[in-house]
Amino acid sequence: MLELHADPITINCRKVLAGLQLMDAPYKLVHVDYFKGAQKEMPHIGLNPNASVPAMRDGAFELWEYNAILMCAAVKLGTHSAQNSYPSNLEIRADINRWLLWESSSWFAACYVYLVENCVKPLLGGATDAAVLEAHHAQFYKSAGILDARLARHQWVTGPDHPTIADIALAAPLLLHGWHQIPFAQHTHIKRWMFEGVEKLPCWDNTHVGEGFSLEPIAA
Repeated sequence: MLELHADPITINCRKVLAGLQLMDAPYKLVHVDYFKGAQKEMPHIGLNPNASVPAMRDGAFELWEYNAILMCAAVKLGTHSAQNSYPSNLEIRADINRWLLWESSSWFAACYVYLVENCVKPLLGGATDAAVLEAHHAQFYKSAGILDARLARHQWVTGPDHPTIADIALAAPLLLHGWHQIPFAQHTHIKRWMFEGVEKLPCWDNTHVGEGFSLEPIAA
């Protein structure tokens, strides 16, 4: 069985956990305690030399980078649910890959500043820097506008009928949007997609980590 070495508390681990559940992939969760720094120590750095989570082990095969894990799991599983999550049609798969790459290169960074300023700093006893947020808004609005325009034409990011791993990867940076105070109120299509679509998916609900980083047990 696929082993996922992860801490569900993190955004990138949430992507993989929810994505695996979306495709009904069996897996074993090996907890790597992020707040205790376990990702920076052996044995984890032997699996992921980036000292980050998540990482995957499947027999002798080891893999890190969350989007690579999702793509690998979907192709290997090959079931109906996996095919829906990452269709084999070349154009659809290329479209999903495009959004996965954009998420890791642009969207994650556009959302992450709000996590740092409005969540991490207060959690560690610091103060939110309003100037940093003000300077960052333009970058966020540009990226949010790109995603919103896509969702104006599609129920889900890469198609009208069902979610794919692209939806999960793109939603994860918004996972605590209220606490992050991410300013996407004007992006009505993102709101519809997030509130009425992603947040109602069983795979999203099952992998929820709430305010204060409380976590319900996740069934393997």
